[in-house]
Amino acid sequence: MVERELAPAQALRIAEDYLAEGREIEAVDFLRKAGAAEKLAELRREAIARGDAFLLRSVAVASGSPPTRDEWQALSQAAASAGKQRYADEGRRQAQREKE
Repeated sequence: MVERELAPAQALRIAEDYLAEGREIEAVDFLRKAGAAEKLAELRREAIARGDAFLLRSVAVASGSPPTRDEWQALSQAAASAGKQRYADEGRRQAQREKE
């Protein structure tokens, strides 16, 4: 369904259904197709707050805006607090790359 052409309103409805089920990753492409920049920005903030590097990368690709050093650092701290060591390490590595 992602590959098909969808009207923005239809893509947004599908995305919202996925979000209601807690399936953020599946919602990302439909939010992009819907042109739902604010919803993507909200999902980006949630990914950072939850320390979810995978979701942050997905949203960043869909929005065409790579995560900043500050975002990676915030994600790393949130991930460490949530016991997500792999994502905390990834956030630190990415923040360091952005610094260089």
